[in-house]
Amino acid sequence: MDIRYRCGGGLDVHTKTVVACLIKDGQRETRTFSTMTDDILALTDWLGTEGYTHVAIERTGIYWRPVFNLLEEFAKVSGAPLKKCFRNGHYLV
Repeated sequence: MDIRYRCGGGLDVHTKTVVACLIKDGQRETRTFSTMTDDILALTDWLGTEGYTHVAIERTGIYWRPVFNLLEEFAKVSGAPLKKCFRNGHYLV
């Protein structure tokens, strides 16, 4: 299998938590954060520290918006080349 991205992963956004899975150099790590601003900022710090370049966000409803806004701000301030992809579970079979 060809490696397309060295570091990427996904976020599953719930009402009170965000579950983040990072795959880097073939190793997987999963962490859970609350949806409070301090924890979302800790999530962005973790992503930046690990060199996250691509993130897929599973979204249903509106809970993804604050997470997205803070990821956008993180990318602007840090200059990180963070690419985002959205998936709505409602449309997945």
